[in-house]
Amino acid sequence: MAKNNKGFTLIEILVYIAILAIIFFVIVSFLIWSIRANAKAKVMNEVLNNVKRAMEIISYEIREASSIYDPTSAFGLHPGQLSLETVHYLPSGEESAFVDFYLCGTQLCFKKESQEPIALTLDSVEVERLVFTKVVVNDASSIQVDLTVKYNSSSDRSEYQSSINLRSAASLRSN
Repeated sequence: MAKNNKGFTLIEILVYIAILAIIFFVIVSFLIWSIRANAKAKVMNEVLNNVKRAMEIISYEIREASSIYDPTSAFGLHPGQLSLETVHYLPSGEESAFVDFYLCGTQLCFKKESQEPIALTLDSVEVERLVFTKVVVNDASSIQVDLTVKYNSSSDRSEYQSSINLRSAASLRSN
């Protein structure tokens, strides 16, 4: 009488376990990669949004300014400061006011005359470089802004590291 073995041999079980282990390893590796890629994308997006918003506000204020106030501006060095004379944000009884852009700690601040400074960048990022350069061509004044912002993280992991440098120029419309 012939024996009919309908079970698995030890070799078959080991092969199945090895295949399942490989599939499990691939899935877990993909999930870890996805989580890290998502974290990196969020960090880069946070830095980009901060630097973009700050540049838009600086450019708008330069275009709307009546003049550049040289005595309190610091050009060509880090940390720079830009002071503008404007007809916006006027205190009572005044015909002009001043606005300033400067570093307060590691954040870019915007100060309107007689008001407290407002941080233009969030605590999640820090300004590494802020340089204003005054450019005058044919009596027309422009300001070049060089701004470098990095993600503020205590982690050394690469997915939590991001830095963006943006350079832009804006001209005063009153010229």
